[in-house]
Amino acid sequence: MSEHHKCLIIGSGPAGYTAAIYAARANLHPVMYVGLQPGGQLTTTTEVENFPGYPAGISGPNMMEELRQQAARFGTDIRSGLATQVDFSAQPHKITVDETVELTADAVIIATGATAKWLGLPSEARLNGAGVSACAVCDGFFYRGQEVAIVGAGDTAAEEALYLANLARKVTMIVRKGELKASKIMQQRVLDNPRIEVLFDTVTDEILGQHAVEGVRVKHVLTHETREIPLTGFFVAIGHEPNSRIFQAYLQHDERGYLQTLPGTSKTNIAGVFACGDVQDSTYRQAVTAAGTGCMAALDAERYLAGLGN
Repeated sequence: MSEHHKCLIIGSGPAGYTAAIYAARANLHPVMYVGLQPGGQLTTTTEVENFPGYPAGISGPNMMEELRQQAARFGTDIRSGLATQVDFSAQPHKITVDETVELTADAVIIATGATAKWLGLPSEARLNGAGVSACAVCDGFFYRGQEVAIVGAGDTAAEEALYLANLARKVTMIVRKGELKASKIMQQRVLDNPRIEVLFDTVTDEILGQHAVEGVRVKHVLTHETREIPLTGFFVAIGHEPNSRIFQAYLQHDERGYLQTLPGTSKTNIAGVFACGDVQDSTYRQAVTAAGTGCMAALDAERYLAGLGN
């Protein structure tokens, strides 16, 4: 016999924990499964300075721990485990955790986030959080007046390069092919910016530095020539992948896999299933916006459950 809950939250991070805080205070007795990375992407961020309420800044892991404690304080049942299968074809919704634990829930809040795509270099993983970042808006401020590089060719990479150019002394943009994939207007803005140097037909060979980023070695894909560029920040902007695979058979999503919600709400196309945070946000991807949609999801779930008489 499966375990039944009024409100189940899948995933943690700012969206999941905020949803838990609101749901617990509304006496929905939420159960949360935190997934493979409790706290989400912010646990890999060394310093958070743009979240309201932290004038001196706070480390990502510490911020997530405070949010976890706040959710637990109001009675959220926080559990380890990864949702591995769902069945949203009928009420109550069915969820399998770690391929063995069977659950049902009247309301399900999905807060599984998104995962940044990386180049796959050992030095990239080793220096992640020590000069390597996948979010220029989050971490660009720390490189004011310094030299940085960014990898990518699309609109996101162009936008982040322009953002960094307002802060850094110089931005080197590393582009694998002979042209940018960004929209024409974004391409022009990048090429016209005197602080941005675009290296076409170029790939990252190695990120240099033992304990922090000190430079990058790049390789020309046609000539195979390499050169080293001194810098202190290395940004990766080759995209994110929403953690939505197990939901896609039931929930509407875009071509990249981001779950689609009714505008102005967290409601999906399935009654009683709500999505919040980066799993449904391909535009902003910030902790504060994730937290806002987590609040929305809990309020939407509360109203939905009230309509069921729960």
